[in-house]
Amino acid sequence: MIEVGARRRNQPAPPHVLYAALTTPDRDPARNWLLLLADERRPAVVEAEEPGLVVWSSLWPRRPDARIRFELPADASGQGTDLRWVLLVDEPPPDASLLGHLRRRVNELVNANLRYTLGQ
Repeated sequence: MIEVGARRRNQPAPPHVLYAALTTPDRDPARNWLLLLADERRPAVVEAEEPGLVVWSSLWPRRPDARIRFELPADASGQGTDLRWVLLVDEPPPDASLLGHLRRRVNELVNANLRYTLGQ
């Protein structure tokens, strides 16, 4: 697999909270953050090492090979997480338009929706 996108951003919650949110996104109905579009499907957890790593299957039926890897190291304060997501795909990589869409969606889900439900 090749890396076609990545982003690191601090999240307010500690790693174990993000791990739980990523492995069971619907665990708290009051904090629904995995809001999928019509061209997306719910991912499966294909790998997990508590509390620092979660890997999802593809969100996109048109790219079933895609994987999203979440690295969850504690931040310098010990209170939050320096979450890094990595988008991986098999060759050939998506065209520029699709790639932009895939990257934007992961970023929206994680660095907007999830971040907002965790209080920041």
